[in-house]
Amino acid sequence: MGAVSTDPTIDPVIDTGLVDDLEWRGLIAHSTDRDALREALSAGSVRFYVGFDPTAPSLHMGNLVQILTARRLQQAGHTPFALVGGATGMIGDPKESGERVLNSAETVREWVQRVRGQIEPFLSFEGPNAATMVNNLDWTQPMSTIDFLRDIGKHFPVNRMLARDVVRTRLEAGISYTEFSYVLLQSMDFLNLFRDHGVTLQFGGSDQWGNLTGGVELIRRAEGGHAHAFATPLVTKADGTKYGKTEGGALWLDPEMMSPYGFYQFWLNAEDEKVGELLRIFTFLPRAEIEALEAEHAEAPFRRTAQRRLAEEVTTLVHGAEETARIQAASAALFGGGELRDAGAATLRAALETARPLLRVETLPGIVDLLVESGLCASKGEARRAVAEGGAYVNNVRVEDVEHVPSSDDLVDGRLLVLRRGKKNFAGVELVS
Repeated sequence: MGAVSTDPTIDPVIDTGLVDDLEWRGLIAHSTDRDALREALSAGSVRFYVGFDPTAPSLHMGNLVQILTARRLQQAGHTPFALVGGATGMIGDPKESGERVLNSAETVREWVQRVRGQIEPFLSFEGPNAATMVNNLDWTQPMSTIDFLRDIGKHFPVNRMLARDVVRTRLEAGISYTEFSYVLLQSMDFLNLFRDHGVTLQFGGSDQWGNLTGGVELIRRAEGGHAHAFATPLVTKADGTKYGKTEGGALWLDPEMMSPYGFYQFWLNAEDEKVGELLRIFTFLPRAEIEALEAEHAEAPFRRTAQRRLAEEVTTLVHGAEETARIQAASAALFGGGELRDAGAATLRAALETARPLLRVETLPGIVDLLVESGLCASKGEARRAVAEGGAYVNNVRVEDVEHVPSSDDLVDGRLLVLRRGKKNFAGVELVS
């Protein structure tokens, strides 16, 4: 955790260059008074919060921006409150595309625990600026409707709520009172944390800017207090479309919803125009190192040095160094550059499935049938020519006999076989009982 102290008897050391670093990394798209924010973050440890609504069983790439930003602030000496919205997750922030499907209370409770588990490894829960996890259901559930309307709703002019971009977009098609009122709930979170814990800063994604400023304004109206907010930018592809979407859906952090190998490949395939931006936002590499990578990339983009470093850094942050090493071993081994068994069966299976579905067999056929049934060759004649020309491999070993039948000794983890035709075309075979 870098600069975060674990000694509760001393004050954390404040990094007065934090705002400059956030600006250089492109992490401040909007903010309340920038000079006041800079002054507050330089004067001492600021208590801040960032919220995550459990509207899915896993967080995703967009959430990762907020998690890593919270870690940056904590490393700079500030004190995080990570809020998982057991209350707001029952509703969900309005989307431009239409009304959300409401999840059951039981589902939201389960997702709260899953989301908490994904956030906790990124923060330190020891020392003078130890992180705190909170759930807004704790203060929302006991509140009566009358108290909510009198104490919170009274401070929100409807004309300002109607002016929010997402509300304007939804008015014609229709928006429920439930989603229309979401801003009140999130603003109440800031007010409660301000009152009970002295939290004076909130940040979130740029699509949350109306909610962020709503909280700042509620603190001013209800308490006469002063608070700060800033928003991180929406990370987009080079053409301006939303990032974080792949052919299989969102770029999930949960390894059961997106394999670590697929996660690694996403970053490895980052666009040349965006790799520098992604290094700044998603890694903790120092400025000099990132700028050196950008310069090297500009000179020789075909080497993809910046993408490889990006993939290694982000995958290590999310899935750990050991899993990253297995992924790199699998990537190298699939193309003949390493030992397949070093990759581990789960990682190797995920890597193989990025090319094509696994061929599942009850007994191992000969090499010709394997090449055809796996889709690497269109016909048995083509398969025989591939073997005769030296272009067929089993577990990276060239097959020279068209009658060759792999044995159980060839199987990785007793189940997997790797076929390759030429340098780059590969397929996986799984022996099933």
